[in-house]
Parts: sequence; structure tokens; C-alpha cells
Amino acid sequence: MKPIHFSGAARLKAKPQDESNLAFGKIFTDHMFTMNYHIDKGWYDAQIVPYAPIELDPAAICLHYGQLIFEGMKAYRADDGRVLLFRPKSNMQRLNASGDRLCIPPVDVDFMVEAVAKLVSIDKDWIPKQEGTSLYIRPFIIATESSINLHPSESYMLMVILSPVGHVFSNGFSPIKIFVEDEYARAVEGGAGFAKCAGNYAATLAPQMKAHKAGYSQVLWLDGKQRKYVDEAGPMNVFFVVDGKVITPELNGSILSGITRDSVITMLRSWGVSVEERKVAISELADAAKAGKFDEAFGAGTAVVIAPIGELKWGDTIMRIGDGNVGAVTRRLYDNLTGIQCGSLPDDFGWTYEVH
Repeated sequence: MKPIHFSGAARLKAKPQDESNLAFGKIFTDHMFTMNYHIDKGWYDAQIVPYAPIELDPAAICLHYGQLIFEGMKAYRADDGRVLLFRPKSNMQRLNASGDRLCIPPVDVDFMVEAVAKLVSIDKDWIPKQEGTSLYIRPFIIATESSINLHPSESYMLMVILSPVGHVFSNGFSPIKIFVEDEYARAVEGGAGFAKCAGNYAATLAPQMKAHKAGYSQVLWLDGKQRKYVDEAGPMNVFFVVDGKVITPELNGSILSGITRDSVITMLRSWGVSVEERKVAISELADAAKAGKFDEAFGAGTAVVIAPIGELKWGDTIMRIGDGNVGAVTRRLYDNLTGIQCGSLPDDFGWTYEVH
């Protein structure tokens, strides 16, 4: 393992006093992790330093060609005082998968888990304690070579920053309304839809604003070729309970291989609940809603954990889901997943990683 040099902040910031009103991703802790890469040296100079702006050449490749990847993780404080990360190794493995797609050199997974744990340990007093809150962890890698010639960068910077957060959606754990996007496309098979790269998210902003203007919280994406099959919803994978069966779009290269998605499927199957991973036509959901068989829907992702969905709007079709309340499957998943993450329930899956 590489040594991690620590340089503490000379002056610590004031921490949020009202944990019930934490805006998502607006506040950052005292320190950050940084590490550099050069083609001739590999990854080097790992350090934890005071949170501060970085210096970047105007010709840096990340600014011009979007060679930038990131991850999203969380740390939780258990009632007994322990600090827990949730599946950090999976996040670092996925960071490498995204990097492979964008020609970014891989990181040492075990070293990065150790680095994140050390950073969280230093800034652990920033972890909020109120239910529904956590410390969001954002690792990311940017291409830093100065060149406007399109090619993979020969140098990179990896950083990890931390942010105390509450719920992503202002209504907390209540059903949200989703706008089905059938004009714009997010990704296609063979593209980079499965990677957590910056360009994937920038391209969603216009449709997101369109949904907000129509009074909806998020966008549900359809496949980029036929606009027929469901892909994912904003920052979430999606699940549907139709006529008592749990179904979710299959991983086809155009949607994110969500770690929370995998956790949900694993948990459901451990309860003896079958999950169908397959193509899900939006018309199938509309027919189920019309027949009164669209029982539940929810999103799953690191930021939201589990987000119940109460309505889908597809063109002129409004699909009301269930009875308008949080469904039984959705509630059970949320309670059990957050219970494991926060250490109040046994972790039978080996998902949590204790920070010392």
C-alpha cells in the first residue's frame, strides 16, 4: 500500500446545526483526498489535505473532452457510535469499470477503500446523526494533461470529497412523480451509458428541466433506439411490482449497474421473492395501470437509497401506482437496507465496512 500523507486544516469549518434541513451536496467537510497519475510513474503522491480549490490548466483534457469519471458512496453513523461504509469495494470496482470505458488507468481497489476510510475517519464528526441523513462520498478522476488534441490523457488527478446530506427529494420518503421522457435519449447499447462519466449526466439536464416545469420530480428514460423499453430514472435504477411480481430492466450496457440495485435484488431473493431482470416495455406498465395491477414502483440508488414512485406520466397517459402510499415491498426494502447501512440490523450479506 502507498503511504497517505496527512496535512490537517489549520482552521476547521462550522458544522451544520440543523440536520433536518441538509441540502443535498451543498456543504463540504474540512479535508479531501488527492492522488496524481502520470503515464511514466503510475499513481503517486497520495495525500489528505484541507478542502480547497484546485489549480487546473485551461487546456486540461477533462475540460474539453469530458474525460472524467466519478462514484457515489455513503458513510453512516450507527447508534452505538460505529462509522460504517456501504459496499465500498463495489464502488471502487465500478470506478475502474467506468475508467476502462474512458481509457482512464485503474486504481488499486483495496488501497482506495483504505484511503476513503482514512478520510472519513478524519472528518467523522461531520457525519450527521438524524434518521435519513448520511455522509455522501464523491470519488472522481479528471484528465489533467494540457492538450486540445483528442487522445487519452497522460496524467490524471483523483480526488475524494465528503458532504453531509439529507434526502435527495424534498418530500423525504414519500412517493414522487416521474415524467417518462420519449423525446430525448440518454444512452444506447454500445455507448457509455453504463459508466459514471460526467457527459452522461450533463446530457440529462434539459429533459430534467422539462420534467420540473411539468411538475415532476424526475425523468424516466426509455431506450435510445425505439423509445419503447424502460432504462433508468435520473440517478436511480427502477423496479416495478406488477400483479405481485417484481421486475426491473436488465443490464444491457446502456444503464448503470447500480450497487443499490444489486443489493435490492440480492435482498429480495434472500426473502424468497423472485425478481425478473428483463426488458420492460413502457406500454406494459401502462396496461398494468389500466387493469389495476400496477402495485408498486421505486427507484434505487446510493443518493436516494429507495425512493417510492407514485405516478408516471407517459405522453397523455397518467399511471397511478398502487393506492398512492408507499407499498409493502418498497417499505420493507427501505427499512431493511437502511437498517443494515446504519448498523441497526444484522449485516448478513457482509456489505458494511467499519471505519476505525
